Amino acid sequence: MKAVALGLAFFIGSLNESSLAGTFSGGVVSVLYGDTIEVLHHNRPERICLSGIDYPEKGKTYGKRAKQAAYDLAIGKEVTLQTYGHDKYKRTIAEVILADSTNVNHTLVKDGWCWWYRKYAPGNHARALRN
Repeated sequence: MKAVALGLAFFIGSLNESSLAGTFSGGVVSVLYGDTIEVLHHNRPERICLSGIDYPEKGKTYGKRAKQAAYDLAIGKEVTLQTYGHDKYKRTIAEVILADSTNVNHTLVKDGWCWWYRKYAPGNHARALRN
């Protein structure tokens, strides 16, 4: 019994973001914040946190414009998501890719609307989820 429990503990401890990763596609139906969208998944909106970025919150300088930039890039478009698990708010953490291969996460940073947030970047999700 101890061997089974020890083996299970080792397996659970060895899980990392790659074991949580996956992909799915769907239409963007809502932009809630500059770093949070909703995508249809199994005919239901699923909340997506854009991986590796943060944006100026509502009420902060450029907060509304950052949200508008995300809206302009993604609303109504079919996207493919590379997922990395869930955050503490139960949002799916993902890279969001448009049909023309544009990475929404990278574009928002490159265009200056959001900033790269290392703590929540791919490779750091497992650590961030434990915090």
